[in-house]
Amino acid sequence: MKTVPEPVATPSSRGPHRRVARADALAIGAYVLLGVFVCLNYWADVHNRVSSHLPTDHSWFEWLFSHGAYSLRHLENPLFTERQNAPDGVNMMANTSLLGVTLPLAPLTWLLGPQVMYALYLGAALAATAGTSYWMLSRHLVRSRAAAFVGGAFLGFAPGVVHHANGQPNFVSNFLLPLIVVRVFRLAEPGRWRRNGIVLGLLVAYQIFINEEMLLLTAMACLVIVVAYAVMRPRAAWARAGTFAAGLGLGGALALALAAYPIWFQFNGPQSYRGLQGGVFHSWGEDLAAFVTFPRDSLAGDEAVERTIGLTEQNTWFGWPLVILAVVALVLLVRRSLVARILAVLAVLFSVAALGPKIRIDGEVTETDGPWAYIPPDVPLVEMMMPTRLALVTTAALGVLLALAWDAVADLRRRQDGPAATGGREGPATEDRDDTEATEGRDDTAGEGRPIEGGQDREGAGRRPAWQRVVGYAAIAAALLPLFPRPLPAMPVAPPPSFITSGAWRPYVPEGRTLVPVPIPSNVHGLSTLRWSALTQHAFPIPGGYFIGPNLDGDGVFGAPNRPTSSLIYSTMDAGTVPPLTAENRRQAVEDLRFWRASVVVLGAHPREAVLRELMTGLLGEPRRVDDVWLWDVRPLVPPA
Repeated sequence: MKTVPEPVATPSSRGPHRRVARADALAIGAYVLLGVFVCLNYWADVHNRVSSHLPTDHSWFEWLFSHGAYSLRHLENPLFTERQNAPDGVNMMANTSLLGVTLPLAPLTWLLGPQVMYALYLGAALAATAGTSYWMLSRHLVRSRAAAFVGGAFLGFAPGVVHHANGQPNFVSNFLLPLIVVRVFRLAEPGRWRRNGIVLGLLVAYQIFINEEMLLLTAMACLVIVVAYAVMRPRAAWARAGTFAAGLGLGGALALALAAYPIWFQFNGPQSYRGLQGGVFHSWGEDLAAFVTFPRDSLAGDEAVERTIGLTEQNTWFGWPLVILAVVALVLLVRRSLVARILAVLAVLFSVAALGPKIRIDGEVTETDGPWAYIPPDVPLVEMMMPTRLALVTTAALGVLLALAWDAVADLRRRQDGPAATGGREGPATEDRDDTEATEGRDDTAGEGRPIEGGQDREGAGRRPAWQRVVGYAAIAAALLPLFPRPLPAMPVAPPPSFITSGAWRPYVPEGRTLVPVPIPSNVHGLSTLRWSALTQHAFPIPGGYFIGPNLDGDGVFGAPNRPTSSLIYSTMDAGTVPPLTAENRRQAVEDLRFWRASVVVLGAHPREAVLRELMTGLLGEPRRVDDVWLWDVRPLVPPA
């Protein structure tokens, strides 16, 4: 092993360091601009636009920003809330609550409101993920800052990530994952297992409050990497196994200690549940055609294609040029790069695992069994997993592979220019080296001090033609440019009534009572009325909602179990006409209002306003017109608790 000594800072060495710092700043700045660009359609009217792909999820996450602000302002337990699904409430740990983001950002939510915070955070999360990926690549895997920039951009703005940005910011909040991966593979550093274990434990505990599913995928990927490394380098792996295990045990114990109660609350607290709708997501496998299809929200994408594949999620959608490039890059790099071989294992394994229980081709479900056909759908945790999301690990592997490929092309010039071009360092970043590179990170700014193994023969390097570099860069650019993201599609949404936003509702809703909006929010109906709660930052509790909670049997379902009145409201909306009402309907309406502890029933502007007003009048009598809403004061019907 040849290790280049850390250079002493001299006036002559400050120039390269400044160039490196400038490159880092330019990379981060470009990621930020790209994050703003992706969210551009929201900023055109940030208070009155939501995702046109997943408007309900968009509204849910606006509600979550308000939940964090409300919990901190009132010093309430953020793991549970009664401001939605009153009076039963919602177990926030059993939902995608994003507490690790919404609580720290609560002061900004108080100041700017949840709509602005949603758009601001979404772009920032995309950029931050790209930024930490850039740091991981530039400090630990590649020499070229341009290579790290390309890899970081793909990891932060990959097709699957941008698709999840349509209403699901928890799946773009991956900025801790590169730091976790780096820390895992630094656990084997001699003499540093305590520090590395503690840092890993803190990162893992925090990630639990951002996205547990992405943490699980990262853990699975790390396990595969460790096993693959042990198979490829058994002696080196065995020599470091003790230190690695000690650090891993410390990190795991610390993470468990910090997150033990929230995890217990998630599975055993009020409104916890078992499974999710009988393993409904178990069948959602990735379509084989999706791997070579261009994503909708990209330069080369077409909305029409998702009518047959990917209407639900688009976790691969790499386009055929990138798939071809990845295959060629692996063929060229696997013989000389340990990292490339491990990436090949990751890409193949998780791509196959993402196919689900039945193989799908171009939207058609075949009779051929996929890997998930052999996994029982009721296995704990597995029953809630969506096979297609395993392909996000393939996406991560491709991002690292792109960085390695660019670095290998850049190395052609370094080899032509001789040792002076690399400051005397030998060998490219993608060379096959022993275990030290996989476990010893480097925190330097330009590659000095990095262990270099097995430098390749430099004889004749100067004879390499320049066209090879041109072809290499052009191939990578041709594969990535069609995937350049377009601004996320957005649609206008009606603002809440002034009766709600002005606070005119306050005299009608005393403490301990609820405001019942019509339609009652659910995962299908009531998008606009759910936003009443979000945009007032939970000023009043509401029944129903958009969340995951238990049904009467304790199994997980979307939304609250329907009461007779909410079912009647939804069926009337769908039919467009009011059915004949009976005395039993009116009795059930009063019973439901008492269950909800209702104070007033409020109907604002709505496409079905006329039929909903007719229905509620038939159940509760004539309403009053107050400001811009129809109001039924039901306090005489609902005695105090």
